[in-house]
Amino acid sequence: MDRTDVVPEVLWTPKPDRVERAAITDFTGFVAGRIGRELADYGALWDFSTQDLAGFWSGIADYFEVAWHDRPAEVLPAAVMPGADWFPGGTLNYAEHALRSDPRASTTGGVGDIGDGIAIIEVAEDGTEQLVSLPQLRAKVGAAQAGLRRLGVGVGDRVVALVPNSAEALVGFLATAALGAVWSSCSPDFGAHSVIDRFTQISPTVLIAVDGYRYGGREFAVGDTVQKIREALPSLAGAVHIPALGTPAAAGMITWSELTSEPAEPEFTPVPFSAPLWVLYSSGTTGLPKPIVQSVGGILLEHLKSLRLHWDLGPGDRFLWFTTTGWMMWNFLVGGLLVGATVVLYDGSPGHPDLMTLWKLAERHRVTLFGMSAPFVTACEKAGLTPAAELDLTSVGSIGSTGSPLTTSGFRWLRDHVGSDIQIASFSGGTDVCTGIVGGAPTVPVWMGEISCRALGAKVESYSPDGESLVNEVGELVITAPMPSMPVFFWGDDGTRLHDSYFADYPGVWRHGDWIRISSRGSCVIEGRSDATLNRGGVRMGTAEFYRVVESVPEVLDSLVVDTSSASGDGDLLLFVVLAAGADAAAVAKTLRTMIRTELSPRHVPGVIVPVPAVPRTLSGKKSEVPVKRILGGTAVELAVSRDALTDPTGFDHFIEVARDALAAGGKG
Repeated sequence: MDRTDVVPEVLWTPKPDRVERAAITDFTGFVAGRIGRELADYGALWDFSTQDLAGFWSGIADYFEVAWHDRPAEVLPAAVMPGADWFPGGTLNYAEHALRSDPRASTTGGVGDIGDGIAIIEVAEDGTEQLVSLPQLRAKVGAAQAGLRRLGVGVGDRVVALVPNSAEALVGFLATAALGAVWSSCSPDFGAHSVIDRFTQISPTVLIAVDGYRYGGREFAVGDTVQKIREALPSLAGAVHIPALGTPAAAGMITWSELTSEPAEPEFTPVPFSAPLWVLYSSGTTGLPKPIVQSVGGILLEHLKSLRLHWDLGPGDRFLWFTTTGWMMWNFLVGGLLVGATVVLYDGSPGHPDLMTLWKLAERHRVTLFGMSAPFVTACEKAGLTPAAELDLTSVGSIGSTGSPLTTSGFRWLRDHVGSDIQIASFSGGTDVCTGIVGGAPTVPVWMGEISCRALGAKVESYSPDGESLVNEVGELVITAPMPSMPVFFWGDDGTRLHDSYFADYPGVWRHGDWIRISSRGSCVIEGRSDATLNRGGVRMGTAEFYRVVESVPEVLDSLVVDTSSASGDGDLLLFVVLAAGADAAAVAKTLRTMIRTELSPRHVPGVIVPVPAVPRTLSGKKSEVPVKRILGGTAVELAVSRDALTDPTGFDHFIEVARDALAAGGKG
């Protein structure tokens, strides 16, 4: 179905010289020569990338000169979902590409040459900095790899880390990848419960952990959390202590210095294209967080494509994205090394001592691609900041925004107060694919309030409930052709949970969990979540994980949580609780806030906690989070829920009345 496309204001149009020198322009010529026909514009290139999957992805591998140890027999025997088998027979190593120096890159469009230049700029909240060259990074990775090998880590073993966005985190990951082992990390502000729920599922061999972290000018010790994690992981053969706060290692742990004490050159173990690279965690509404396994080759190709072609990132560029190691944007950030860019690692609060901190960092280190969350943009706007009036931000060519939809006023603020010549690339994707599936490109305009285009190789469509493809209408965001970075499996799953997570609604089609509107121009607007996942500042958490903490409080008999975030930005988190007789509501609310902050994360502390007589459930006993979320977002009750499916239709009406009052009281709807 096609409705009228209302074209908003054009904020940015690429100048001819920008288009001419863009890597995506060079790549377009490269693949056009291979297929023997012209690709006139981005739309034609996108069509090719989603219709000829083998031709496009083999073109990516060849253009970026992927270092195969064993060449694959073919690209994609069958374009099926789930179960697509990419580049069977091919072997390679991610770390080899991140650490290689290719002097041909500047002329051939290859992976990148950072030579003896800076590979990492590490900046702490207190201003402490460390610059690491590529040779120094290789040496650090080689020493860490040797240390992990001494602890018994080999191909396929898991190394888990409770670490901030630091050089040690990046070195630990690359050392793990060099061994052909599997990495998984959490931010140290996660509570013990959240970390244990994640790490216990993958039976790690080694734990790397800091003793604490600094945030907002304060120190937070996590020694007790680390001890609880170690006790919950019987598979550990070793544990490594990083003294971020200067404390000695606990009994049974070695220090980071001991781990890296023996110099060694990195060695790159070849593994199959589909071998696990890392485990990320994204939660549904039932069970433990989903342990998403993405492949070495799939992530390598996807990040080469995204960072070089969509973000035009390459040698000489400096890449800053504010993130933590518990968000997939950290994994995306470190991919900057693949294309020869310098990655800027910032550890601390973006608001300490004030919201100008990251902007000053961008000026100081001449950042060219600066990424942030949409709520950060909103915070800067509301604070009345004018970065361009106070700083020299002329190095910044692109600003990336993700985590939640960027508001129209956010677009306008970035244009007016950061730079009218800067490409504003709002993009969306997620943990499930560890990339953006809709975003920007240096050859496509930016329209006010919109995401410029669908990503190359991502056949994103908007579906009606009946599977009809929609244009200029809001529908379910689906992907109708496989992508290499889609999960190869969930750890410990026989395939059932993966299928149910993405393919249960539309057989053979990936359902992403967002509402999307795709214009006839190919631009997109994300209209919020279509499922019950709690997405707070880019950190996704399932309601089941939330309930395990909330309902462990004796006075709480039942609960329901709703995230009211939508296309207008971050909303509030509303928690409804059924209390035991005689419970003190104020005291319970205080206890819950403390427990959620410490056991889950500070981001998931609810804005409003409301006592209710009962939680609405379906006849099958499921909590009705999604209908409540949709109704609070403005959907009519009769369109959001079937009353026949509810155990108590009359009680549901009362609950919605209470919920609407709570939303109004929260003030963030």
